[in-house]
Amino acid sequence: MKLKPLNLFSLAFILLVVGFTLHQQAGGIHRDLVLSAQKLIGLEFSAAEIDSLLPDLGENLESFESLRKTALENRVLPALRFMPYPARYKPVANTTKAVFTPLPANPAAREDYAFMTLHQLASLVKSRKVSSETLTRYFIQRLRTYNPALKCVIHFTEEYALAQAKKMDAELRAGKYRGLLHGIPYGAKDLLAKKGYPTTWGSVPFKDQVFDYDAAVITKLEEAGSILIAKMSVGELAWGDVWFGGMTRNPWDTTGGSSGSSAGSASAVGAGCLPFAIGTETLGSIVSPSTVCGTTGLRPSFGAVPGEGCMILCPSMDKIGPITRSVEDAAIVYQHIKGTFLSGPSASPVPFPYAYNKDIRKLRIGYLKQDFEKPYPFHVQDSLSLTVFTNAGIELIPLELPNAPDLGIILTAEAGATFDELTRSGRDDLMVKQIRNAWPNVFRTSRFIPAVEYIQANRFRTLLIEDMDLFFNQVDVYIAPSWAGRNLSVTNYTGHPCVVVPNGFRNGRPTSISFTGKLFHESEVLAVAKYYQDKTEWHQKHPTGF
Repeated sequence: MKLKPLNLFSLAFILLVVGFTLHQQAGGIHRDLVLSAQKLIGLEFSAAEIDSLLPDLGENLESFESLRKTALENRVLPALRFMPYPARYKPVANTTKAVFTPLPANPAAREDYAFMTLHQLASLVKSRKVSSETLTRYFIQRLRTYNPALKCVIHFTEEYALAQAKKMDAELRAGKYRGLLHGIPYGAKDLLAKKGYPTTWGSVPFKDQVFDYDAAVITKLEEAGSILIAKMSVGELAWGDVWFGGMTRNPWDTTGGSSGSSAGSASAVGAGCLPFAIGTETLGSIVSPSTVCGTTGLRPSFGAVPGEGCMILCPSMDKIGPITRSVEDAAIVYQHIKGTFLSGPSASPVPFPYAYNKDIRKLRIGYLKQDFEKPYPFHVQDSLSLTVFTNAGIELIPLELPNAPDLGIILTAEAGATFDELTRSGRDDLMVKQIRNAWPNVFRTSRFIPAVEYIQANRFRTLLIEDMDLFFNQVDVYIAPSWAGRNLSVTNYTGHPCVVVPNGFRNGRPTSISFTGKLFHESEVLAVAKYYQDKTEWHQKHPTGF
């Protein structure tokens, strides 16, 4: 049979098929893979459409491989940065300084410092009834005594702490007083870098990691005169209360965990082993352990506290805040760690016109009516919390949060990107928890989130931010269950501030109630929470055995 000569069209088609084949063999990408993969993203393409996809998918893979040749440090932020501002937002211009409860002129000397508030300790230090060195040694000893039971400390910073304490005492003798945190010991969640000491992130792959710089918050607290005495345990890579040293324990019931991921910070403060500690929250990591351990926690507005030097998990959701004994303690610490919102030429100041004696009757206070009416574990305690306001003649405005789709892929995708190298290297196998509901599996799952869906989720997030802006036309502050409803999730995605305080007990363990307010209006949220705390005594209860 005589073969016909090939025309140009036929030749081009053959070359295209050969090119496809070679590309598929080189990259391992073929039609069957796409047919299977499209089911993972809920889409369906025709055979012709898939054939057109193949060379581009191969090019994408080459791009991925090119990016992976260069290592990225955890502290590198993406060029796309989250701004929680609604379209109509105007930065708060209030420059009024915070006013705290005046210190007594002649405080009574005491030797049992364990459960004193910052206000009480500050009055003793300023009057030189107790030295910073004495306080520092006292709390280091308490931590060493109870840490075997609580597993709340990853590393002590004793040498640094004692040197700083002596420096603070010398300054005070010379007449220099830095303020309410002068000479006060504290602990920091081990996501925050302290130069010369391990910063482990609670995780086996990073347990020997040491940085040559201090986190911005630690620098700010040092400038305020506070003394870092320990790096506190953190659920591995900021999830839960399990780290490579075991499970951090709840001081109210040491058979159980302290929740997380600010596990050690809340546990130690709850047990009277620290006057205050620094925690972080992405999706509940200050609110949850504060609830379990009976402490007061402040989750500031997104960006209100500088994050430099702190482990990044989810760049558009991570927040740093204090865990303390009282609302005013939280206000005192926040005053010293807040900064400018983000950085660069568009940075906005963070106002804080806190007043210890603010008349909250001038504020509009609401509550999430349907959430409080549903059956849930803290229902009795939360209902009684509302009566503290209504019995005082304060009208609570019934509210409902705006609706929004599930935005969970935002956290999953960003966390997966942050720990991309950990997944690709296989070192995630070293992590303690290897169950489905733990980071190794979540990081792997994140690889199957399309970039388009991540962007779409953030577009819906924009709509939620706008809806919350309209929502706050009705109130200044609102009350919400800490562990029921959507408030914890919604406000972590929108970046709004929250204060959580103890409000009772259930089965021998603390319960809590949450107060939420407008962006960068921490002073109002703290004022309402302080009003509640001044009318109750739950924050003055302490676990036995400590």
